[in-house]
Amino acid sequence: MDDDRVFLREQRGVRRGAAGAALIGAVALGLAFGFAGPSNPAAGAGERIAFALRVDVVVVVWFAAAVANVARLRFGSPEDIGAGTAPTAGRSVRIARAILGNTGEQAGLAVFAHVLVAVTLEAYALVVPVLAGLFCAGRLLFWAGYGRGAAARALGFGLTFYPSLAALVIGAVAALS
Repeated sequence: MDDDRVFLREQRGVRRGAAGAALIGAVALGLAFGFAGPSNPAAGAGERIAFALRVDVVVVVWFAAAVANVARLRFGSPEDIGAGTAPTAGRSVRIARAILGNTGEQAGLAVFAHVLVAVTLEAYALVVPVLAGLFCAGRLLFWAGYGRGAAARALGFGLTFYPSLAALVIGAVAALS
C-alpha cells in the first residue's frame, strides 16, 4: 500500500510540474508572439536558418555539457572508468547518462522546431530566442531535479519539451498553410 501512495504522490507531482511548464511555456510564447513584429520580411530562408542555428548554440552547449558530465563522472570513478565495458554503473553515472540521453533527444527536437519556426514565421527573431531560453531554463531545472525523482524533474522536462512541441506544431501548420 505504501508503494501505491508513493507512486500516486509522484504522479501528482509530475502533473503539477507538467501543468506549470505548460502554463509558463504558453505565457512566454504568447508574450513573444504578442510583442513581436515582423522580424525581417526580406530575409531569405538561409538567413533565417542561420539565425536559428546561431541562437541554438545554447541548446547544443547543454548537450555538450551533458556529454562532458558523463565523461567527468566516469573518469573519477573506479567502477565507471571502463564505461560500456564496466559490469555496472554507479548511481551518479546512471543519472548522468539518463540526463544525457534525454538532453540529446530534446536538443534534436528543439533545434529542428526552432529552424522550422525561423523559416515559417515572421516573428521568428523574438520567438526563437524565447524558445531557446525556455530550453535552457528547462534543462537547468531538469538536471537539478533529476536525482530527486520524476516530480522534481517534471517542470524542467516540460519547459524543455512543451515549447519545442508547440513550435513544431505551429511551424508545421504555417509550413502547410
